[in-house]
Amino acid sequence: MTDIKTFTDQYINGAWVPSTNTGKFLDVFDSSTDKVVAKVPDGSAEDANAAVAAAHAAFEGWAATPLATRKALVQRIVENYMKVMPEVATWLSKELGCPPAIASKAQAPAFVGHMSKAIECIDQVEWEKPAGKVTVVKEPIGVVGAITPWNWPLNQIALKIGPALLAGCTVVLKPSEITPVNAYLVTQAIHEAGLPKGVFNMVCGTGLSCGETLAKHPDVDMISFTGSTRAGKRIQELAATSNLKSVRTELGGKSAAIFLDDADFKQAVPQFMGPLVMNCGQSCNALTRMLVPRSRLAEAEEATKAFMEAVTVGRGDDKKATMGPLVSKTQWDKVQGLLQKGVEEGAKVVIGGPGKPTGLEDGYFVKPTVFSNVTNNMAIARDEIFGPVLSVLPYDTEEEAVKIANDTIYGLNNAVASADEARAMKVARQLRSGMVMINTGYMDGDAPFGGYKQSGNAREWGIAGVEEFLITKTINLPFETVKSKL
Repeated sequence: MTDIKTFTDQYINGAWVPSTNTGKFLDVFDSSTDKVVAKVPDGSAEDANAAVAAAHAAFEGWAATPLATRKALVQRIVENYMKVMPEVATWLSKELGCPPAIASKAQAPAFVGHMSKAIECIDQVEWEKPAGKVTVVKEPIGVVGAITPWNWPLNQIALKIGPALLAGCTVVLKPSEITPVNAYLVTQAIHEAGLPKGVFNMVCGTGLSCGETLAKHPDVDMISFTGSTRAGKRIQELAATSNLKSVRTELGGKSAAIFLDDADFKQAVPQFMGPLVMNCGQSCNALTRMLVPRSRLAEAEEATKAFMEAVTVGRGDDKKATMGPLVSKTQWDKVQGLLQKGVEEGAKVVIGGPGKPTGLEDGYFVKPTVFSNVTNNMAIARDEIFGPVLSVLPYDTEEEAVKIANDTIYGLNNAVASADEARAMKVARQLRSGMVMINTGYMDGDAPFGGYKQSGNAREWGIAGVEEFLITKTINLPFETVKSKL
Protein backbone atom coordinates (compact mmCIF):
# COMPACT_ATOMS: atom_id res chain seq x y z
CA MET A 1 0.00 0.00 0.00
CA THR A 2 1.32 3.43 -0.96
CA ASP A 3 2.01 5.85 1.87
CA ILE A 4 -0.09 8.99 1.56
CA LYS A 5 1.61 12.24 2.57
CA THR A 6 -0.87 14.56 4.28
CA PHE A 7 -0.40 18.33 4.57
CA THR A 8 -2.75 20.07 6.99
CA ASP A 9 -1.44 23.64 7.12
CA GLN A 10 -1.40 26.87 5.18
CA TYR A 11 1.49 29.32 5.41
CA ILE A 12 0.22 32.66 6.71
CA ASN A 13 2.06 35.55 8.39
CA GLY A 14 5.34 33.69 8.75
CA ALA A 15 3.93 30.50 10.30
CA TRP A 16 2.35 27.18 9.37
CA VAL A 17 -1.25 27.31 10.56
CA PRO A 18 -4.13 24.82 10.18
CA SER A 19 -6.67 25.55 7.48
CA THR A 20 -9.96 26.88 8.78
CA ASN A 21 -11.69 24.31 6.55
CA THR A 22 -10.92 21.67 9.18
CA GLY A 23 -10.75 18.08 8.03
CA LYS A 24 -11.35 18.89 4.35
CA PHE A 25 -8.66 17.75 1.93
CA LEU A 26 -7.94 17.53 -1.78
CA ASP A 27 -6.41 14.35 -3.21
CA VAL A 28 -3.16 14.47 -5.16
CA PHE A 29 -2.77 11.62 -7.67
CA ASP A 30 0.25 9.87 -9.09
CA SER A 31 -0.25 10.45 -12.81
CA SER A 32 1.42 7.16 -13.70
CA THR A 33 -0.77 4.95 -11.51
CA ASP A 34 -4.00 6.86 -10.79
CA LYS A 35 -3.31 6.32 -7.07
CA VAL A 36 -3.62 8.96 -4.34
CA VAL A 37 -0.14 9.86 -3.04
CA ALA A 38 -0.83 13.02 -1.03
CA LYS A 39 -3.56 15.14 0.50
CA VAL A 40 -3.55 18.93 0.88
CA PRO A 41 -5.97 21.36 2.53
CA ASP A 42 -9.12 22.26 0.65
CA GLY A 43 -8.49 25.84 1.69
CA SER A 44 -11.27 28.29 2.47
CA ALA A 45 -11.98 31.90 1.64
CA GLU A 46 -11.12 32.62 5.28
CA ASP A 47 -7.65 31.18 4.73
CA ALA A 48 -7.13 33.42 1.70
CA ASN A 49 -8.48 36.47 3.52
CA ALA A 50 -6.07 35.89 6.40
CA ALA A 51 -3.16 35.61 4.00
CA VAL A 52 -4.12 38.85 2.25
CA ALA A 53 -4.43 40.64 5.61
CA ALA A 54 -0.92 39.50 6.53
CA ALA A 55 0.51 40.58 3.17
CA HIS A 56 -1.27 43.94 3.36
CA ALA A 57 0.10 44.62 6.84
CA ALA A 58 3.64 43.69 5.79
CA PHE A 59 3.74 45.67 2.55
CA GLU A 60 4.84 49.08 3.81
CA GLY A 61 7.77 47.71 5.75
CA TRP A 62 8.92 45.37 3.00
CA ALA A 63 8.69 48.07 0.32
CA ALA A 64 10.93 50.26 2.49
CA THR A 65 13.47 47.48 3.05
CA PRO A 66 16.76 48.22 1.22
CA LEU A 67 17.09 46.43 -2.08
CA ALA A 68 20.35 44.83 -0.96
CA THR A 69 18.52 43.19 1.94
CA ARG A 70 15.70 41.96 -0.29
CA LYS A 71 18.23 40.48 -2.72
CA ALA A 72 20.12 38.72 0.06
CA LEU A 73 16.92 37.14 1.39
CA VAL A 74 15.80 35.99 -2.06
CA GLN A 75 19.26 34.53 -2.66
CA ARG A 76 18.87 32.64 0.61
CA ILE A 77 15.58 31.22 -0.68
CA VAL A 78 17.42 29.88 -3.75
CA GLU A 79 20.13 28.31 -1.60
CA ASN A 80 17.56 26.66 0.67
CA TYR A 81 15.60 25.39 -2.30
CA MET A 82 18.64 23.77 -3.85
CA LYS A 83 18.91 21.54 -0.76
CA VAL A 84 15.43 20.11 -1.37
CA MET A 85 15.53 20.15 -5.19
CA PRO A 86 16.04 16.35 -5.44
CA GLU A 87 12.93 15.84 -3.31
CA VAL A 88 11.03 18.31 -5.51
CA ALA A 89 12.03 16.31 -8.60
CA THR A 90 10.85 13.07 -6.97
CA TRP A 91 7.44 14.57 -6.24
CA LEU A 92 7.16 16.01 -9.75
CA SER A 93 7.60 12.50 -11.13
CA LYS A 94 4.51 11.56 -9.12
CA GLU A 95 2.11 14.53 -9.12
CA LEU A 96 2.95 15.67 -12.66
CA GLY A 97 4.19 12.35 -14.06
CA CYS A 98 7.51 13.67 -15.38
CA PRO A 99 10.15 11.08 -16.22
CA PRO A 100 13.21 11.47 -13.95
CA ALA A 101 15.37 13.24 -16.52
CA ILE A 102 12.72 15.90 -17.19
CA ALA A 103 11.85 16.35 -13.52
CA SER A 104 15.46 16.70 -12.38
CA LYS A 105 16.99 18.50 -15.37
CA ALA A 106 14.18 20.77 -16.58
CA GLN A 107 11.26 21.16 -14.19
CA ALA A 108 12.91 21.36 -10.75
CA PRO A 109 15.94 23.49 -11.79
CA ALA A 110 13.64 26.04 -13.45
CA PHE A 111 13.04 27.59 -10.04
CA VAL A 112 16.75 28.25 -9.53
CA GLY A 113 17.23 29.62 -13.03
CA HIS A 114 14.36 32.10 -12.95
CA MET A 115 14.95 33.25 -9.36
CA SER A 116 18.63 33.83 -10.14
CA LYS A 117 17.77 35.74 -13.30
CA ALA A 118 15.38 37.96 -11.33
CA ILE A 119 18.13 38.72 -8.81
CA GLU A 120 20.35 39.72 -11.72
CA CYS A 121 17.71 41.80 -13.49
CA ILE A 122 16.52 43.80 -10.49
CA ASP A 123 19.71 45.84 -10.76
CA GLN A 124 18.63 46.96 -14.24
CA VAL A 125 15.58 48.80 -12.92
CA GLU A 126 15.69 52.59 -13.23
CA TRP A 127 14.03 53.41 -9.92
CA GLU A 128 14.08 57.11 -10.74
CA LYS A 129 14.87 59.06 -13.92
CA PRO A 130 14.37 62.54 -15.36
CA ALA A 131 11.49 63.31 -17.74
CA GLY A 132 11.79 66.88 -18.95
CA LYS A 133 11.71 69.06 -15.84
CA VAL A 134 10.15 66.42 -13.58
CA THR A 135 11.06 63.00 -12.21
CA VAL A 136 9.59 59.56 -12.87
CA VAL A 137 9.99 56.92 -10.16
CA LYS A 138 9.21 53.21 -10.02
CA GLU A 139 7.59 51.67 -6.95
CA PRO A 140 6.29 48.20 -6.01
CA ILE A 141 2.69 47.72 -7.06
CA GLY A 142 1.58 46.31 -3.67
CA VAL A 143 0.07 43.01 -2.58
CA VAL A 144 0.33 40.38 -5.33
CA GLY A 145 -1.91 37.35 -5.65
CA ALA A 146 0.16 34.78 -7.54
CA ILE A 147 -1.96 31.98 -8.99
CA THR A 148 0.18 29.30 -10.61
CA PRO A 149 -0.55 26.31 -12.89
CA TRP A 150 0.16 22.60 -12.67
CA ASN A 151 2.10 22.10 -15.90
CA TRP A 152 5.33 23.99 -15.11
CA PRO A 153 4.79 24.66 -11.39
CA LEU A 154 8.31 25.61 -10.25
CA ASN A 155 8.90 27.68 -13.36
CA GLN A 156 5.78 29.75 -12.74
CA ILE A 157 6.17 30.08 -8.97
CA ALA A 158 9.66 31.50 -9.51
CA LEU A 159 8.58 33.86 -12.30
CA LYS A 160 5.98 35.39 -9.99
CA ILE A 161 7.36 35.39 -6.47
CA GLY A 162 10.99 36.17 -7.36
CA PRO A 163 10.42 39.44 -9.24
CA ALA A 164 7.57 40.43 -6.90
CA LEU A 165 9.60 40.04 -3.70
CA LEU A 166 12.63 41.76 -5.20
CA ALA A 167 10.48 44.65 -6.39
CA GLY A 168 9.21 45.19 -2.85
CA CYS A 169 5.79 43.57 -3.20
CA THR A 170 4.30 41.16 -0.71
CA VAL A 171 2.84 37.91 -2.01
CA VAL A 172 0.02 35.43 -1.52
CA LEU A 173 0.77 32.30 -3.54
CA LYS A 174 -2.12 30.03 -4.60
CA PRO A 175 -0.47 27.02 -6.27
CA SER A 176 -2.35 24.51 -8.39
CA GLU A 177 -4.15 21.98 -6.23
CA ILE A 178 -3.29 19.32 -8.84
CA THR A 179 0.50 19.60 -8.31
CA PRO A 180 0.79 21.26 -4.88
CA VAL A 181 3.46 19.27 -3.04
CA ASN A 182 6.35 21.07 -4.76
CA ALA A 183 4.88 24.39 -3.53
CA TYR A 184 5.03 23.14 0.07
CA LEU A 185 8.73 22.37 -0.37
CA VAL A 186 9.34 25.83 -1.86
CA THR A 187 7.41 27.48 0.96
CA GLN A 188 9.48 25.69 3.61
CA ALA A 189 12.62 26.97 1.87
CA ILE A 190 11.17 30.49 2.03
CA HIS A 191 10.22 30.08 5.68
CA GLU A 192 13.77 29.06 6.57
CA ALA A 193 15.17 32.09 4.70
CA GLY A 194 13.74 34.33 7.42
CA LEU A 195 11.62 36.85 5.51
CA PRO A 196 9.64 39.25 7.73
CA LYS A 197 6.22 37.95 8.73
CA GLY A 198 3.53 38.39 6.10
CA VAL A 199 5.87 39.15 3.20
CA PHE A 200 5.20 35.73 1.69
CA ASN A 201 2.10 33.60 2.26
CA MET A 202 0.76 30.44 0.66
CA VAL A 203 -2.77 29.05 0.63
CA CYS A 204 -3.68 25.75 -0.97
CA GLY A 205 -7.19 25.21 -2.26
CA THR A 206 -9.33 25.34 -5.36
CA GLY A 207 -9.72 28.21 -7.76
CA LEU A 208 -13.32 28.70 -6.66
CA SER A 209 -12.44 29.05 -2.97
CA CYS A 210 -8.98 30.59 -2.73
CA GLY A 211 -8.33 31.83 -6.27
CA GLU A 212 -11.53 33.80 -6.64
CA THR A 213 -11.12 35.26 -3.15
CA LEU A 214 -7.78 36.71 -4.19
CA ALA A 215 -9.15 37.97 -7.50
CA LYS A 216 -11.95 39.98 -5.89
CA HIS A 217 -10.19 41.03 -2.68
CA PRO A 218 -9.99 44.85 -2.31
CA ASP A 219 -6.57 44.68 -0.62
CA VAL A 220 -4.95 42.72 -3.45
CA ASP A 221 -3.32 45.19 -5.86
CA MET A 222 -2.34 42.75 -8.60
CA ILE A 223 -3.14 39.25 -9.77
CA SER A 224 -0.43 37.42 -11.70
CA PHE A 225 -2.13 34.38 -13.21
CA THR A 226 -0.96 31.55 -15.43
CA GLY A 227 -3.54 29.04 -16.62
CA SER A 228 -6.44 28.60 -18.99
CA THR A 229 -7.98 31.41 -21.01
CA ARG A 230 -11.37 30.60 -19.47
CA ALA A 231 -10.03 31.08 -15.93
CA GLY A 232 -8.12 34.20 -16.98
CA LYS A 233 -11.35 35.78 -18.19
CA ARG A 234 -13.06 34.95 -14.92
CA ILE A 235 -10.26 36.56 -12.91
CA GLN A 236 -10.49 39.72 -14.99
CA GLU A 237 -14.25 39.85 -14.42
CA LEU A 238 -13.80 39.59 -10.65
CA ALA A 239 -11.03 42.17 -10.63
CA ALA A 240 -13.16 44.59 -12.66
CA THR A 241 -16.12 44.33 -10.29
CA SER A 242 -14.00 44.74 -7.15
CA ASN A 243 -11.13 47.23 -7.09
CA LEU A 244 -9.96 47.25 -10.73
CA LYS A 245 -6.70 45.64 -9.64
CA SER A 246 -4.02 45.03 -12.23
CA VAL A 247 -4.39 41.58 -13.81
CA ARG A 248 -1.49 40.08 -15.73
CA THR A 249 -2.24 36.81 -17.48
CA GLU A 250 -0.25 34.13 -19.30
CA LEU A 251 -2.85 31.88 -20.90
CA GLY A 252 -3.38 29.35 -23.67
CA GLY A 253 -1.88 28.90 -27.09
CA LYS A 254 -2.35 27.22 -30.45
CA SER A 255 1.01 27.99 -31.97
CA ALA A 256 1.95 27.30 -35.58
CA ALA A 257 5.25 26.35 -37.20
CA ILE A 258 5.36 27.51 -40.81
CA PHE A 259 7.72 25.50 -43.01
CA LEU A 260 8.52 27.55 -46.10
CA ASP A 261 9.22 25.75 -49.37
CA ASP A 262 12.99 25.85 -48.81
CA ALA A 263 12.87 24.57 -45.20
CA ASP A 264 15.13 21.79 -43.97
CA PHE A 265 12.69 19.31 -42.41
CA LYS A 266 15.45 17.13 -40.99
CA GLN A 267 16.87 20.07 -39.04
CA ALA A 268 13.71 21.94 -38.03
CA VAL A 269 11.24 19.16 -37.18
CA PRO A 270 13.11 18.01 -34.03
CA GLN A 271 13.63 21.62 -32.96
CA PHE A 272 9.96 22.51 -33.23
CA MET A 273 8.47 19.21 -32.02
CA GLY A 274 10.71 18.73 -28.99
CA PRO A 275 8.63 20.92 -26.63
CA LEU A 276 5.46 19.20 -27.86
CA VAL A 277 6.46 15.90 -26.25
CA MET A 278 8.86 16.85 -23.44
CA ASN A 279 6.04 17.69 -21.01
CA CYS A 280 3.53 15.42 -22.73
CA GLY A 281 2.30 18.41 -24.74
CA GLN A 282 1.34 20.28 -21.58
CA SER A 283 3.16 23.51 -22.47
CA CYS A 284 1.31 26.64 -23.53
CA ASN A 285 3.98 27.61 -26.07
CA ALA A 286 4.19 24.20 -27.78
CA LEU A 287 3.99 24.32 -31.57
CA THR A 288 0.87 22.23 -32.12
CA ARG A 289 0.14 23.19 -35.73
CA MET A 290 2.61 22.56 -38.55
CA LEU A 291 1.95 24.38 -41.81
CA VAL A 292 3.73 22.88 -44.82
CA PRO A 293 3.68 23.43 -48.59
CA ARG A 294 1.16 21.04 -50.14
CA SER A 295 3.88 19.71 -52.41
CA ARG A 296 5.91 18.63 -49.36
CA LEU A 297 3.05 17.15 -47.31
CA ALA A 298 4.25 13.55 -47.69
CA GLU A 299 7.73 14.58 -46.58
CA ALA A 300 6.28 16.30 -43.51
CA GLU A 301 4.27 13.20 -42.63
CA GLU A 302 7.35 11.04 -42.87
CA ALA A 303 9.49 13.39 -40.75
CA THR A 304 6.91 13.91 -38.01
CA LYS A 305 6.09 10.21 -37.84
CA ALA A 306 9.78 9.35 -37.44
CA PHE A 307 10.08 11.87 -34.62
CA MET A 308 7.09 10.50 -32.73
CA GLU A 309 8.25 6.90 -33.23
CA ALA A 310 11.44 7.77 -31.34
CA VAL A 311 9.51 8.96 -28.28
CA THR A 312 9.66 6.55 -25.33
CA VAL A 313 6.50 6.79 -23.23
CA GLY A 314 6.91 5.64 -19.65
CA ARG A 315 6.05 6.08 -16.01
CA GLY A 316 7.37 8.80 -13.76
CA ASP A 317 10.03 6.46 -12.34
CA ASP A 318 11.19 5.14 -15.72
CA LYS A 319 14.69 6.49 -16.38
CA LYS A 320 14.49 5.51 -20.05
CA ALA A 321 11.26 7.41 -20.70
CA THR A 322 11.33 10.65 -22.69
CA MET A 323 7.61 11.37 -22.17
CA GLY A 324 5.37 10.62 -19.22
CA PRO A 325 1.59 10.62 -18.77
CA LEU A 326 -0.84 13.51 -18.76
CA VAL A 327 -1.36 15.07 -15.36
CA SER A 328 -4.89 13.94 -14.52
CA LYS A 329 -7.95 11.94 -15.50
CA THR A 330 -9.71 15.20 -16.41
CA GLN A 331 -6.91 16.12 -18.79
CA TRP A 332 -6.80 12.59 -20.24
CA ASP A 333 -10.54 12.66 -20.96
CA LYS A 334 -10.21 16.04 -22.69
CA VAL A 335 -7.33 14.91 -24.92
CA GLN A 336 -9.05 11.64 -25.80
CA GLY A 337 -12.17 13.53 -26.77
CA LEU A 338 -10.24 15.74 -29.15
CA LEU A 339 -8.32 12.80 -30.62
CA GLN A 340 -11.63 11.12 -31.38
CA LYS A 341 -12.97 14.38 -32.80
CA GLY A 342 -10.00 14.58 -35.16
CA VAL A 343 -10.80 11.13 -36.50
CA GLU A 344 -14.50 11.97 -36.86
CA GLU A 345 -13.75 15.21 -38.73
CA GLY A 346 -11.71 13.33 -41.32
CA ALA A 347 -8.10 14.10 -40.41
CA LYS A 348 -5.55 11.48 -41.41
CA VAL A 349 -3.93 9.66 -38.46
CA VAL A 350 -0.24 9.44 -39.35
CA ILE A 351 0.71 7.91 -36.01
CA GLY A 352 -0.98 7.47 -32.62
CA GLY A 353 -4.64 8.29 -32.20
CA PRO A 354 -7.15 7.57 -29.42
CA GLY A 355 -6.38 5.13 -26.62
CA LYS A 356 -3.41 4.32 -24.40
CA PRO A 357 -0.01 2.91 -25.37
CA THR A 358 0.31 -0.84 -24.92
CA GLY A 359 1.38 -1.80 -21.42
CA LEU A 360 0.46 1.57 -19.88
CA GLU A 361 -3.24 1.09 -19.24
CA ASP A 362 -3.44 2.20 -15.59
CA GLY A 363 -2.13 5.79 -15.69
CA TYR A 364 -3.08 8.84 -17.75
CA PHE A 365 -1.02 7.87 -20.78
CA VAL A 366 -1.63 8.92 -24.37
CA LYS A 367 -0.10 8.00 -27.69
CA PRO A 368 2.13 10.62 -29.34
CA THR A 369 -0.07 11.58 -32.27
CA VAL A 370 0.25 13.27 -35.65
CA PHE A 371 -2.78 14.20 -37.73
CA SER A 372 -2.38 15.25 -41.37
CA ASN A 373 -4.66 16.77 -44.02
CA VAL A 374 -6.01 18.97 -41.25
CA THR A 375 -7.99 22.09 -42.09
CA ASN A 376 -8.04 25.10 -39.81
CA ASN A 377 -11.76 24.77 -39.09
CA MET A 378 -11.30 21.38 -37.40
CA ALA A 379 -11.43 21.23 -33.60
CA ILE A 380 -7.90 19.78 -33.42
CA ALA A 381 -6.61 22.87 -35.24
CA ARG A 382 -8.55 25.40 -33.18
CA ASP A 383 -8.73 24.07 -29.61
CA GLU A 384 -5.80 23.97 -27.23
CA ILE A 385 -5.47 20.20 -26.79
CA PHE A 386 -2.66 20.32 -24.19
CA GLY A 387 -1.35 16.91 -25.16
CA PRO A 388 1.32 15.44 -27.49
CA VAL A 389 -0.80 16.00 -30.59
CA LEU A 390 0.41 17.67 -33.80
CA SER A 391 -1.87 18.85 -36.61
CA VAL A 392 -0.23 19.13 -40.05
CA LEU A 393 -1.99 21.59 -42.36
CA PRO A 394 -1.04 21.95 -46.05
CA TYR A 395 -0.98 25.38 -47.72
CA ASP A 396 -0.56 26.62 -51.28
CA THR A 397 0.97 30.09 -50.88
CA GLU A 398 3.09 31.87 -48.31
CA GLU A 399 0.32 34.43 -47.83
CA GLU A 400 -2.14 31.64 -47.10
CA ALA A 401 0.23 30.15 -44.52
CA VAL A 402 0.43 33.43 -42.63
CA LYS A 403 -3.35 33.80 -42.75
CA ILE A 404 -3.85 30.28 -41.36
CA ALA A 405 -1.29 30.82 -38.60
CA ASN A 406 -3.00 34.05 -37.51
CA ASP A 407 -6.52 32.58 -37.72
CA THR A 408 -6.78 31.70 -34.03
CA ILE A 409 -7.96 33.36 -30.83
CA TYR A 410 -4.48 32.78 -29.41
CA GLY A 411 -1.19 34.53 -30.03
CA LEU A 412 1.52 33.18 -27.77
CA ASN A 413 4.14 31.62 -30.01
CA ASN A 414 4.84 30.78 -33.65
CA ALA A 415 7.80 29.58 -35.69
CA VAL A 416 9.22 29.78 -39.20
CA ALA A 417 11.58 27.36 -40.92
CA SER A 418 13.51 28.53 -43.97
CA ALA A 419 16.99 28.34 -45.48
CA ASP A 420 16.78 32.12 -45.93
CA GLU A 421 16.73 33.96 -42.58
CA ALA A 422 15.75 37.26 -44.21
CA ARG A 423 12.75 35.58 -45.79
CA ALA A 424 11.86 33.91 -42.49
CA MET A 425 12.14 37.26 -40.71
CA LYS A 426 9.73 38.83 -43.19
CA VAL A 427 7.17 36.14 -42.38
CA ALA A 428 7.85 36.42 -38.64
CA ARG A 429 6.98 40.11 -38.71
CA GLN A 430 3.52 39.24 -40.07
CA LEU A 431 2.67 36.75 -37.32
CA ARG A 432 0.41 37.99 -34.53
CA SER A 433 2.16 36.42 -31.58
CA GLY A 434 4.34 37.52 -28.70
CA MET A 435 7.16 35.22 -29.76
CA VAL A 436 8.43 33.77 -33.03
CA MET A 437 11.14 31.12 -33.37
CA ILE A 438 13.21 30.89 -36.54
CA ASN A 439 14.70 27.48 -37.38
CA THR A 440 15.43 26.54 -33.76
CA GLY A 441 13.60 26.39 -30.44
CA TYR A 442 16.10 28.64 -28.67
CA MET A 443 14.69 30.94 -26.00
CA ASP A 444 16.69 33.50 -24.02
CA GLY A 445 16.01 34.21 -20.34
CA ASP A 446 16.68 37.92 -20.87
CA ALA A 447 13.90 38.26 -23.46
CA PRO A 448 10.19 38.67 -22.63
CA PHE A 449 7.90 35.62 -22.67
CA GLY A 450 4.26 36.42 -23.40
CA GLY A 451 1.57 36.61 -26.03
CA TYR A 452 -1.05 38.53 -27.96
CA LYS A 453 -4.83 38.22 -28.03
CA GLN A 454 -6.36 35.59 -25.75
CA SER A 455 -2.96 34.21 -24.83
CA GLY A 456 -2.85 36.96 -22.22
CA ASN A 457 -1.09 40.24 -21.56
CA ALA A 458 1.76 39.32 -19.20
CA ARG A 459 5.44 39.58 -20.01
CA GLU A 460 7.65 37.25 -18.01
CA TRP A 461 11.42 36.60 -17.96
CA GLY A 462 14.21 39.16 -17.83
CA ILE A 463 13.77 42.81 -16.93
CA ALA A 464 10.26 42.78 -18.46
CA GLY A 465 9.25 40.17 -15.90
CA VAL A 466 10.51 42.34 -13.05
CA GLU A 467 8.79 45.49 -14.29
CA GLU A 468 5.42 43.70 -14.26
CA PHE A 469 5.44 44.22 -10.48
CA LEU A 470 6.32 47.93 -10.55
CA ILE A 471 4.10 50.96 -10.92
CA THR A 472 5.08 54.40 -12.22
CA LYS A 473 4.80 57.69 -10.35
CA THR A 474 5.57 61.20 -11.60
CA ILE A 475 6.90 63.78 -9.15
CA ASN A 476 6.89 67.38 -10.42
CA LEU A 477 10.33 68.28 -9.13
CA PRO A 478 13.59 68.16 -11.10
CA PHE A 479 15.43 64.85 -11.05
CA GLU A 480 18.42 66.16 -9.11
CA THR A 481 16.15 67.53 -6.39
CA VAL A 482 14.21 64.29 -6.03
CA LYS A 483 17.34 62.13 -6.18
CA SER A 484 18.92 64.04 -3.28
CA LYS A 485 15.89 63.30 -1.10
CA LEU A 486 15.60 59.57 -1.89
